[in-house]
Amino acid sequence: MPPQSRPAPDLHDAATPGTDNGDAPAHRTLIVAVFVVASCGLAYELIAGALASYLLGESVLRFSTIIGTYLFAMGVGSHLSRYVDERALLARFIDIELMVGLLGGLSACTLFLIYAWAGAPFRVSLYAVVLLIGVLVGMEIPLVMRLLHQRKQAFEALVSRVLTFDYLGALAVSLLFPLVFAPLLGLARTAVVFGLLNAGIGLWLAQRYRSELPQARALMMRGWIVLAVLLAALVWAQKLTDQAEGSLYGDTVVYRETTPFQRIVLTRFQDDTRLYLNGNLQFSTRDEHRYHEALVHPALAALPRARRVLILGGGDGFAAREVLKYPQIEQVTLIELDPAMTRLFRDQDGLAALNAYSLRDPRVRTINADAAQWLESAADPAWDLIIADFPDPSHYALGKLYAVPMYRLMQHHLAAGGLIVVQSTSPWYAPRAFWCVDATLREAGLHTAPYHVQVPSFGDWGYVIAGREAGFRPPTGFPPGLRHASAETVHEMFVFPPDMQAPAVEPNRLNTQMLVRYFEEDWSRQSR
Repeated sequence: MPPQSRPAPDLHDAATPGTDNGDAPAHRTLIVAVFVVASCGLAYELIAGALASYLLGESVLRFSTIIGTYLFAMGVGSHLSRYVDERALLARFIDIELMVGLLGGLSACTLFLIYAWAGAPFRVSLYAVVLLIGVLVGMEIPLVMRLLHQRKQAFEALVSRVLTFDYLGALAVSLLFPLVFAPLLGLARTAVVFGLLNAGIGLWLAQRYRSELPQARALMMRGWIVLAVLLAALVWAQKLTDQAEGSLYGDTVVYRETTPFQRIVLTRFQDDTRLYLNGNLQFSTRDEHRYHEALVHPALAALPRARRVLILGGGDGFAAREVLKYPQIEQVTLIELDPAMTRLFRDQDGLAALNAYSLRDPRVRTINADAAQWLESAADPAWDLIIADFPDPSHYALGKLYAVPMYRLMQHHLAAGGLIVVQSTSPWYAPRAFWCVDATLREAGLHTAPYHVQVPSFGDWGYVIAGREAGFRPPTGFPPGLRHASAETVHEMFVFPPDMQAPAVEPNRLNTQMLVRYFEEDWSRQSR
């Protein structure tokens, strides 16, 4: 009899159930795919959250809804995966990898361009992209598990192995994203890199299992096209997003950097230099003197014997500049979380000139650390003045810096007769947030003196002076050369008109973080 042709291998009959079937390299290939797709899936979620915080400002609600939408979409994708035909699992998995790579890889750049050039549709586009990517990512792991099950992997080993590498991939990207990818590549190119990983996995699987794929050539052609698009995006993404970012701020962007902590952008128009952190204006050189003179001089001028000053935050060096106008000051310790900030305003001559080279002054000691952690372990002698120049309490990580335990910690490091001054957001635009800071200082056992000043770039802005003794009186004598602070203007700062009186608020405790809620609700009303 003539020899009969050999039938194509049946994946279902390739091995005895519960055995490895001798195809260990194939199994390892799919496990590697699990590691990569888990990494990429989490990366797109982190990119969406970071992009929203950069462009729309920090918001607990916004970040939570992005995570919630993404997880919901993954659940939808997991459910939809059951409808993928058993005979086409591998081909559909490769298609999904290519789609995730293309959509996820281009997501950050596309959203950035939408925000810069279209404006209003950004929020809808953001959640639509999160939803689509989440659905596709949610289909990946169930399909891989079904593929491994086809190869007769024991169920217990299959689940534990897949989930182990899934979680390991998530851990890897959670560490690498803030420490390596975002600072070095920026969000747009980071998204493209992870898109290339997804597309690369799809292409690799198409090559590895081409004998099992009836349309392997078409799959590989699609993979090469996606790869080419993403490589082009990698080349052009930064240029496009830089142009879009320039249009966001109106003025010329002269410096930009993504650090593990924030997005730093400096713009310039004629004599006006502006600093933005995560899209939020921090100062304009045309009126920053009003903010910093109000922050420093009402408290420091009332302490003629002050020798040692602690500044928490204030990495731009402007608060230190004002402190150094008092000749009796012997030491200024500045605690700034982000080393990129202090390096920028110390080493670049044009920016250092703005703070009168304060960060180069031998009396100023700069320490890059978390303010709360540093205070807990600091063994320095007590300070005569503690200046808390933190960013606004827009999320819980910042809200803890305005909580009762933090103020008690500051009080512990305060010299006898010393004072604390806290920047406290706007008493006009965010009245409950402002008066919550005052109430929290009082809850910590301090006597307070709230005040405010008009800063054209910000509007009416508020501060609170606190100390162990009651009866603070605004000083009348100030160093020469101040541009705004004087006996008359400082006296007016401590007067609140009838329409700015304190509402009923709760102190900001760590377990409730009421300040963050007040801040979000107050400012959201202003944007309506």
